[in-house]
Amino acid sequence: MLDIFSSCYVKMGLILSAIVGFLITLFICTVRLFLVLRKDAEHKPGKKGAVSVLVVAGSGGHTTEILRLMKSLSQSYSPRHYVIADTDKMSEDKIRTHENSHKEKDTTRQFTIQRIPRSRKVQQSWRSSVLTTLYSLLYSVPLVFKLKPDLVLCNGPGTCVPLCASALLLGILGVKKVLIIYVESMCRVETLSLSGKLLYHLSDYFFVQWSTLKEKYPKSTYLGRIV
Repeated sequence: MLDIFSSCYVKMGLILSAIVGFLITLFICTVRLFLVLRKDAEHKPGKKGAVSVLVVAGSGGHTTEILRLMKSLSQSYSPRHYVIADTDKMSEDKIRTHENSHKEKDTTRQFTIQRIPRSRKVQQSWRSSVLTTLYSLLYSVPLVFKLKPDLVLCNGPGTCVPLCASALLLGILGVKKVLIIYVESMCRVETLSLSGKLLYHLSDYFFVQWSTLKEKYPKSTYLGRIV
């Protein structure tokens, strides 16, 4: 009988220790996330040289808009790592055309094209989207940890969610602070996209292109049409 009680106490102790350990870990991660998200005026990528940029390109209009944004960046933003969905051939062609058209002016331009599984397809159910996003996250984390970008630039494709989460993880673990800049697509006039809603509080800078969105989301920055 004593052996049974002793065994029960040991199991309860292990369970309690696991719960306490989990809560402590959760608390530490929450504090770290708060510190990462807090605006830091001293953090300015490129103060000591070039800025490594991870650019999330989605299919269709997302890629067109993000490439227009890239035209406004100086040659200091290099290398540029474009990340697209593994089934997106059209975006790859657009990116190569864009980069090759600037090679004559800047022979030092460096870029790569990386692929990860698509996190969400058009009209995909929310339940299955969770699974595909987690699957995409498995590829995003090692990719972001390998590239260690200074800046993540995105404008709404579902693929940006696991990539931005991976960038935040770099900061939470104390590896590197990555600046996340989100520019909502021009076609979003009244409401944010799902990606925008998820990243509204997690991005360092959140830009919208319509004043109606600025009124609904005060944390955002409205600069008019920028693409």
